[in-house]
Amino acid sequence: MFNTRLLVSIFEFLLSVVMSGLIIYLTYRVFIKANPDFNMEEEIKKGNTAVGTLVGAILFAASMILQKGLETVVSMFRMHISAPGESTVGLGKLALISTAHLGIAMLLAVITISVTLRLFGKLVRAHMKPGVELQKGNMAVGIVLAAVVLVAAMYVGEGVSSISKALVPQPSIGQIEIMQ
Repeated sequence: MFNTRLLVSIFEFLLSVVMSGLIIYLTYRVFIKANPDFNMEEEIKKGNTAVGTLVGAILFAASMILQKGLETVVSMFRMHISAPGESTVGLGKLALISTAHLGIAMLLAVITISVTLRLFGKLVRAHMKPGVELQKGNMAVGIVLAAVVLVAAMYVGEGVSSISKALVPQPSIGQIEIMQ
């Protein structure tokens, strides 16, 4: 039992290390490319703190959402290791399913953050243009947009967790006979 817990813990640690680097890089690249208003990377290079704050919040929010998908992958691995006779899924298929779970979580994170920022931009367009203000270095707008992204991630994270858990292949536990 100790060996199983140790193996699962090492797997979770290694997966977390790899995923953290990968998620940070992919999220950064996706959102830098996805911004149609201006070049976020150039603004960060210029020292635009407002843009840096927003990008930091986007990275944090995507990581929060993806962590929920990661929990499901770890639980699938734990189930596979602790009850190998009950598992109908081989290790290769488990790796594919895990990759699909993390891919779905990443897709949901990107969609959530993009839709939230665009929706907020449309809702406040009559009063201000957040993209323009952000490009000018308006730190107040950067903080508000960062908060919008983080709040959306808090709510969506549980939904991602629910979807991931629903997609996990469950082992058969046999038939249960109910008294008549």
